[in-house]
Amino acid sequence: MGIEEESERLVAWGAELRAVHTRLRAALRAVREADGSDDVPARDLLLVCHGFCVALTEHHEGEDRHLFPAIAAAHPALRDTLERLQQDHAMIAWLLADLAAAAPTGERGSISRHLDGIAAIMESHFAHEERELITVLDALALDARPSDVLGSL
Repeated sequence: MGIEEESERLVAWGAELRAVHTRLRAALRAVREADGSDDVPARDLLLVCHGFCVALTEHHEGEDRHLFPAIAAAHPALRDTLERLQQDHAMIAWLLADLAAAAPTGERGSISRHLDGIAAIMESHFAHEERELITVLDALALDARPSDVLGSL
């Protein structure tokens, strides 16, 4: 990728955020499919769950570390919104820890219940984030790698 392409990519934060959210939704679907399949051994289900948990955690940590401070600096009026989004991150982290604890047991019904809770909060969070931040992100100049800011998924 050339310098010009990378520069264009870096200023398209709104598009980047939507793309990462789409990939995280797909990763959650993959966990659900693995959980619902009798053909997927428990160890493979554990790996799929772990991959999803790591990807979602990395995404939220990148936002907390890089994206939200940049938005807060450029748009102080959004600090309350950013705080609520960070509270969502903490709640999702707690739910992911519960999922990680349940996954090794191989109790598929239990995993499904955890996934339902995560999906509900995650979807609400993503919708709120996109509704409140896309316009701001489309104009945000942040000199950072997308994988550092939004996760590598």
